[in-house]
Amino acid sequence: MYDPIPRAQPPPVDTDRWWRWRRNPLRRASDLLQAWIGLVLAVTVGITAPVAAWAVGTIVHDRFTAVAREQARTRHHITAVLVADVARHPEPGSAEAREAQYPAEVRYTAPDGRPRTATTDVTPGLLAGNRVRVWSSAEGTLTEPPMQPEEIRNRAVGSGIVATLTVIVAGALAYRLTVRVLDQRRMRSWEAAWQQAACRWTTFP
Repeated sequence: MYDPIPRAQPPPVDTDRWWRWRRNPLRRASDLLQAWIGLVLAVTVGITAPVAAWAVGTIVHDRFTAVAREQARTRHHITAVLVADVARHPEPGSAEAREAQYPAEVRYTAPDGRPRTATTDVTPGLLAGNRVRVWSSAEGTLTEPPMQPEEIRNRAVGSGIVATLTVIVAGALAYRLTVRVLDQRRMRSWEAAWQQAACRWTTFP
């Protein structure tokens, strides 16, 4: 059945975000100040964010490049022998199986000539006695391979992204704090104005 009476609708809301920049009787000095502070913060963040990302990314890249060079100098590729069989992957031949690594005990000769045993990650399904290549530190401890350029680049990019987000969040917090302070000033101003108006309204001739 057709309803001849239309449903009630909320009144339209003015969402003009630029009203603080336009002259109007309701604009206060604090409104214009808030607009200018927002503009300055936006420009500052827009300039600072990419600079911070580049600077932090460069520092991180240089630092880890030096670390990788030191690792390449002090770490060595050696051959180790499996002490026991390694468990097989439940889905042999799958993409996951090709990427999987299982912990296994191996025996190897340290740089000082002494035999040692340790646990390292190897390909699943290997048998006892198989030889595997592992990385050893100068002290004879099994370790991770030296950092690769791709890993260094990823860390540098990640650090640059974090720096960018930090600048953006700092700018947003600064703006929110500014708005809060201005709102408090406006509330005090409104309270004083209402008190003056109340005095006039409640005074009899």
